[in-house]
Amino acid sequence: MIDGFLTEEQRMIRDAARQFAAEALTPNASQWDKDGAIPDAVVRPLGELGLLGMIVPLELGGTFSDYTAYALAMEEIATGCASCATMMSAHNSVGCGPILAYGTDAQKAE
Repeated sequence: MIDGFLTEEQRMIRDAARQFAAEALTPNASQWDKDGAIPDAVVRPLGELGLLGMIVPLELGGTFSDYTAYALAMEEIATGCASCATMMSAHNSVGCGPILAYGTDAQKAE
């Protein structure tokens, strides 16, 4: 029912996050929690899917999308692994946000 209120891009982002969570996160989340670490082999694909730069403008190398798409992606990733969702959230907000708001041009370019 909610699909009627979403744009095609929002649905695509949600569906990609959902598929990634189901295939890569859900089967392993419990073990990662026990290990106390998320493997780089999981973080890298999150970035490749554009989920770690969702608030970063395209011209700075991000995949900027609206906050509805960001919330949908967060929800799907959290369904698969809450730790991954926390990392994704921190990277997008605490990591990228201050650089976008207060960083130098060199920091933004990096």
